[in-house]
Amino acid sequence: MGRSSVRREGARERASRARDLGWDESLYENGGGAGDGAAAGGPGEGPGGRVPRARRAGEGPGDGGEPGDGTGRTGSGHRRGGSRRRPRGKKSGKRKALRWTAVTLAVLILGTAGAGYLYYEHLNDNIRSGGRAGGESGVKKAAPNALGDTPLNILLIGSDDRSDPRNVALGGGKKDRNRPPLADVQMLLHVSADRKNASIVSIPRDTVVRIPECTDKDGKKYPETTNRPINESLTRGGAGCTLTTWEKLTGVYIDHWMMIDFAGVVSMADEVGGVPVCVKTGVYDKSTPDAPGGSGLKLPEGTHDVQGEQALQWLRTRHAWGSDQGRAQAQHMYMNGLMKKLQEQNAWTDTPRLMGLAETATKAFRVSDEIGTVKKLFDLSMQLKNVKLDRLTTATVPTTEYPPNPKAWLQVKPQAAEKMWSMLREDVAMDKNGDPADGKDKPKPSASARPTATAQAPGSLAVTVINGTAGDGEAAQEGRASAVAKELRGKGFALAEASRDAQPRKDTVVLYAKAAGEQGKADATSVATALGLPVTAVRADDKVTGPTLVVGSDWREGSTYKKPAVTAGDLPEGADDKTDCMNVYSVYKWDGKS
Repeated sequence: MGRSSVRREGARERASRARDLGWDESLYENGGGAGDGAAAGGPGEGPGGRVPRARRAGEGPGDGGEPGDGTGRTGSGHRRGGSRRRPRGKKSGKRKALRWTAVTLAVLILGTAGAGYLYYEHLNDNIRSGGRAGGESGVKKAAPNALGDTPLNILLIGSDDRSDPRNVALGGGKKDRNRPPLADVQMLLHVSADRKNASIVSIPRDTVVRIPECTDKDGKKYPETTNRPINESLTRGGAGCTLTTWEKLTGVYIDHWMMIDFAGVVSMADEVGGVPVCVKTGVYDKSTPDAPGGSGLKLPEGTHDVQGEQALQWLRTRHAWGSDQGRAQAQHMYMNGLMKKLQEQNAWTDTPRLMGLAETATKAFRVSDEIGTVKKLFDLSMQLKNVKLDRLTTATVPTTEYPPNPKAWLQVKPQAAEKMWSMLREDVAMDKNGDPADGKDKPKPSASARPTATAQAPGSLAVTVINGTAGDGEAAQEGRASAVAKELRGKGFALAEASRDAQPRKDTVVLYAKAAGEQGKADATSVATALGLPVTAVRADDKVTGPTLVVGSDWREGSTYKKPAVTAGDLPEGADDKTDCMNVYSVYKWDGKS
């Protein structure tokens, strides 16, 4: 569980307890006893006097006025020592009334702030969190653009956990109560560095991938495996292992994960009042002799707001859509509808609405540790509020049958997948609705990406070259490290040598020892420049001792690096799966009567 650390200070002039806690201004409002006083110029005047509304936190001070009465009685008998007793009169009565009013108002403000503080702590207590990563992927965060901004990547995981009786009641599977949960829904939410566009990319749950070595929260280690479906990553070290698996597969640094179970889906759908979805014909995802099970989803033709258990049925339906790819398409429709509903409800600016969502979401989701407080989750959600729906792309990585088990499992199509991963790594928009410059004239690297020191002479740098060309899942390009080392020696780096080690990765990078600081960066940059690599390929690393070039799968041939061309909106065929209405597989069409 993640809890924030807060200072237990007393109230300060013109500042409430909630302000000290670091709540964003949009979480405050002028309303109720304390707000009215602040607006009138009382002790809470100005932004510092605003307090969070204590929704569902019980009737706090400020709702009834009783604390003010009690404090007023205490205050009325208080007198400063040594002061002269003034004759009672009209002026004295006015002063006394003003003093009573001020004291009462101060108590109301402090009381309401206290309720806000307690509610803040209550929300923090709701949050369950865990480690961000379950293993080492070697993937580093993208370099910032000219404005110092970086893309935001969040892995969204849907768990089939049955350890909670509520999940068994919703999803069945009593026999699975003691089975480690599977990650049956996996979506990567990518928000561009400029926060103008976003994409949601899914990998079908039965796609076979390389799951790296992972360690769970109890310290148990799971060895690497290359022939298991991606949904099993959750059983091999938790959500952190699923994140590390995605990083290994895509070469994309993922900032956070968020995980939800069956009961969480139901509560969130109820909180927003239902999510709009559409079917072209009636649908009934029932059990059949050829495909036992089914989600039980039953909807007539047209658009409907699904909530509660019906929302869960929609997200779990697979057979009625014909395949796992169809399932991902239906899930993406749900995500689009959810974003639309939240924007219509002004969820980021309407304080009561926001607090209701906060109460439900903090119970529904588990999150990675670094976003394990209410404030951090709120700040994270604010990154999404300005993304327009026509700039939100949903896509599923193209797959084909997995030969050893063609009826049950899938494998990604390497070239199509790599094109999508490259768009994510390079922060190229997956839609074509942006400005003409989007995806083409990206901001130049910030000054911080360029070294401030002067590189040493090439001949004095012992550059290690590693073959990482197997990063796309294909066999490594034999002799690639030797070929590039020879090229470097021809450019004056006489000490460049190929390593026998392999370090598969998607993108080519030049690493330098973190302890070497600006000098190490300058030396590594000189290597990158000699080979035509961008300065964003230069990264600090704790595990290397000198300049180390890892030749990724994006540079399998040629003596000079040529950055693969990616264009905004140029998704591989079959990846873009946004639809206005779902097709229903014939067996599961429903006439709306039976």
